[in-house]
Amino acid sequence: MAAVTTDNALTVTLPSDTQLLITREFDAPRHLVYEAWTTPELIRRWWSGQRGTMTVVEIDLRVGGTWRYVMEAQGGFEVAFHGEFREIVENVRIVMTEVYEAQPGEGSLDTITFSEVDGRTRLEMLMELPTREARDMVLNSGMELGIREQMELLEQLAISLA
Repeated sequence: MAAVTTDNALTVTLPSDTQLLITREFDAPRHLVYEAWTTPELIRRWWSGQRGTMTVVEIDLRVGGTWRYVMEAQGGFEVAFHGEFREIVENVRIVMTEVYEAQPGEGSLDTITFSEVDGRTRLEMLMELPTREARDMVLNSGMELGIREQMELLEQLAISLA
């Protein structure tokens, strides 16, 4: 599993031909990172990174529940994602589908794992896509820069919740 990129605590790797693994450590306890990850009014503050403004954050945080995020991106166009929660273990793991609405289709199955060591949180987000081509399209979409921005804001927010 070779690293594609590493930026301080953020790493993007390719565990298989159809997977992306994003790993990031936070100087905050996992219950606060989890809270910021799952609370609509907090998601509004970090999810768009520096790329726009959140206009919709809907979460029905239960197995079988759905979620939908819409951002008005710089340049005035909308970026929207939605999915369904498949597994939720509070403060530990979320498994959910994720579909980019501009390219509807199968999307990805995302497993987000929150672990804590010495008061720091290690977040791992494994994205499983249907094909190598789909994985490479996500990888080449510019999502990495957006995720870096998101994770910086998420860390600042989680620290501020303490």
